[in-house]
Amino acid sequence: MTPTGPDGRWLNRSSQRGGGILMSDYESIVLTHRDGVTEIRFHTEGGPLRWTPEAHREAGYAFAEVAGDRETKVVIVTGTGDSFCASIDRPAFAKLNIGVGGGNWEVTYWEGKRMLRNLLEIDVPVIGAVNGPAFIHAEMPLLADIVIASDTTVFADKTHFTTGTVPGDGVHLIWPWLIGHRRAKYFLMMRQEIPVREALELGVVNEIVPHDQLMGRAWEIALEWAKWPLPHLRYTREALNTFERQHLLTGLASGLALEGVSYSDAPPPPRPNS
Repeated sequence: MTPTGPDGRWLNRSSQRGGGILMSDYESIVLTHRDGVTEIRFHTEGGPLRWTPEAHREAGYAFAEVAGDRETKVVIVTGTGDSFCASIDRPAFAKLNIGVGGGNWEVTYWEGKRMLRNLLEIDVPVIGAVNGPAFIHAEMPLLADIVIASDTTVFADKTHFTTGTVPGDGVHLIWPWLIGHRRAKYFLMMRQEIPVREALELGVVNEIVPHDQLMGRAWEIALEWAKWPLPHLRYTREALNTFERQHLLTGLASGLALEGVSYSDAPPPPRPNS
């Protein structure tokens, strides 16, 4: 039976696995599969990703779908165009999380947990290919096993503390792991930008390549890895992500809860989309 996706819609699973579109139809994500490699590409109407409630909802479903695909041996997570995600639909999230009568943070809480947990449930190696500025949910490509970045990449968190929102949806865990607690607190509370060269020195990314060579390099590594037997790939991913899985299970839920409490006690002031 074909599974149902967000809002009970039927998923359109392709029978052609040699290339092209893979599996389900999403508004914000394109899944493609070739030679054992599945690429998860985020976008908005074919261009750079603008973070919306729909993207937030779909990410968890897409990660779960890829995690359950036995033909996938390596995964690439990337964006579209000249940025990974540099803008957000704030009015839509404000309406969802605050709304009339207190809003519905439970939806955001549930989706937020599923998004990162399902990403870590992908039990084959994951390559993050950061294609430019990553100001919102940079943790998605950064939770990969290795990270390749375009030379145009800049990291920042522009959607939490300095906009009146508690940084509790995973950034409070991932950035301290990557750059240390003291640096991470400054980064998250001061709207700091980390250019890609500094990110390389800090260990946030592993390689920097010209923008037009990013996906070629990511696929080069992925196809080489895909030559290994599937058990070798799965068990390596399992062994190398023990820390992340253990700590994300507890820290993500509590962080999202605190973020939700902040919405109910003191909703963030209206801000433009940025």
